[in-house]
Amino acid sequence: MQPKSSSIQECPVGRAVETVGEWWSILILRDAFQGATKFDEFSESLGIAPNILSRRLAHLTESGMFIRRRYNERPPRYEYVLTDKARDFFPVVVALLAWGNKHLAPKGPSIVLANRSDARPFDPIVVDVTDMRPITLANTIAIPGPRASRGMRARLASLRAMNPAVAPAGD
Repeated sequence: MQPKSSSIQECPVGRAVETVGEWWSILILRDAFQGATKFDEFSESLGIAPNILSRRLAHLTESGMFIRRRYNERPPRYEYVLTDKARDFFPVVVALLAWGNKHLAPKGPSIVLANRSDARPFDPIVVDVTDMRPITLANTIAIPGPRASRGMRARLASLRAMNPAVAPAGD
């Protein structure tokens, strides 16, 4: 575990990375989104050492991403069921998949997400729910939320790239 500085704990990105930022955690969640629920299914799919998988599953359960549910009495066996909190992480995995296909697949994508009803491939983007416009670095600034501390307000005011008076990067 990384040290818990107040600026990281107050930042939603810092808290998210503490919960799911370790790469095995993201891959476990990816497999859960694809239907894996049992320890052996995760182990076989990922080729991960059992002790690491146990720790990651325990952390994801403690963090509220999974509910651990017994499916066999003797021997005791558990499955890991996605929570609403975990399902809300799905768009993050979609964004990683789209970014990986765009920048890390020089010969073309090996996986494409498609519409369940007609198998039309998706081209995922992140949009604002109000006006459905893409959210980009060029049209975004970070502003303090209602619970921002003085330190967070000062940090946000010091960020050049997110300052409304500074031209966006890449323009």
